[in-house]
Amino acid sequence: MKIHNFSAGPCILPQEVFTKTAEAVLNFNNSGLSILEISHRSKDFVAVMEEARDLALELLNLKGKGYQALFLQGGASMEFLRIPYNFLKQNGKAAYLDTGTWANNAIKEAKAFGETLVIASSKEANYSFIPKDYSIPTDVDYFHCTSNNTIYGTQIKEFKSSSVPLICDMSSDIFSRTLDFSKFDVIYAGAQKNMGPAGVTLVVIKEELLGKTNRAIPNILNYQVHIAKESMYNTPAVSAIYTSLLTLQWLKKLGGVQAIESKNQAKADLLYQEIDRNPLFKGTAAVEDRSNMNATFLLQNDAAHKEQFDALWKAAGISGINGHRSVGGYRASMYNALPIESVQVLVDVMKELEKKLK
Repeated sequence: MKIHNFSAGPCILPQEVFTKTAEAVLNFNNSGLSILEISHRSKDFVAVMEEARDLALELLNLKGKGYQALFLQGGASMEFLRIPYNFLKQNGKAAYLDTGTWANNAIKEAKAFGETLVIASSKEANYSFIPKDYSIPTDVDYFHCTSNNTIYGTQIKEFKSSSVPLICDMSSDIFSRTLDFSKFDVIYAGAQKNMGPAGVTLVVIKEELLGKTNRAIPNILNYQVHIAKESMYNTPAVSAIYTSLLTLQWLKKLGGVQAIESKNQAKADLLYQEIDRNPLFKGTAAVEDRSNMNATFLLQNDAAHKEQFDALWKAAGISGINGHRSVGGYRASMYNALPIESVQVLVDVMKELEKKLK
């Protein structure tokens, strides 16, 4: 049976990426060595790292614009710490937008470094919408936001202009839609939502902004050190970076971010239309803020129909749609590699439940 993987992360990846990765596990570049054992200092892997960093900038249309791409470790959670270390000046302050669990975790880390202003939050509404009635202060060292919220199914559709450095956690929608990425001074993303396997984080930085905090930064947390060492200050996540490169190559071959955005919009439209049409279901996120990556929804009468619905989607080969415990219900994550055919299977199951209950 074909499995339709709606997991929120680690995510579905293209089948051809699995195939090429599997081949590399046995014999990478006809070297007789596995990608799991090859030296990160070898010529073959240095070429992988250079291409991955270059292609990340190319797909974001940031190549030649003063940005550096890094492949680091520790997930986005490590960047919650690195960001204030590198950008929050001593006796300075930073502004944060609180739109979900991960945004809130970033705020907690920043508070250990200096004054941290939460300029808007939707926490009181269980993060069901994106705040819009706020302005970005001009007297802060940076403004931080989270573009997409996997748990709550919300996504920032328009980013406010900022006179201070704009830093964005794009972990769950990186490379999924076209934006003017040059508006951002730092973009970071855990690979496991849309780009590759768990174990590596992409960080894209406008290099001219670094080195201005007058703060003593440990080497492992210092972006300038990682740039100087070309993402190899410590041993990188070799196999995860290679798989991420294969995914970026796949995306470029499809036509890049613009091409995948069209496919992602079609998938989201298909599912949200059924959620809105079918009287048995309702969405949990504000309509104008619905995420194209993570659709969150509930059964209107959960107690009466949950067992039947769960049996139907499991029988159809659907995996990974249980909602996060803080929201409940269901969450269908529709990352880049998920085919629209899988979304159609879920929609058909929702229609089947409606038919059975008539």
